Amino acid sequence: MAGFLRKMQERWGVDSLWQVVIIFVVFALTGSTSVYVRRPVFEWLGITSDTPLWITIPAYLLVIFPTYQVLLLLYGTLLGQFRFFWGVEKKMLQRLRILPKE
Repeated sequence: MAGFLRKMQERWGVDSLWQVVIIFVVFALTGSTSVYVRRPVFEWLGITSDTPLWITIPAYLLVIFPTYQVLLLLYGTLLGQFRFFWGVEKKMLQRLRILPKE
């Protein structure tokens, strides 16, 4: 396990194994919260298990994807890892061509 954490530390360019653990916690909290938020939002939109995928998938992308991104920055900031997660966000937005590459 320590070997895996060290590899992630190198890959992410963070200073300590503790930061790696915090980053994993942020990802876990963000994913869990996104799933939790999806249910009431989809209920409010009237999306059920019977709703066709051609409606469900765009709704998911338009609602949950941005929610996940905001939550990632929020939890990252609260746990002292804003700089790391802002870098993750910038990379993703550049890949989606929403932000220009630096």
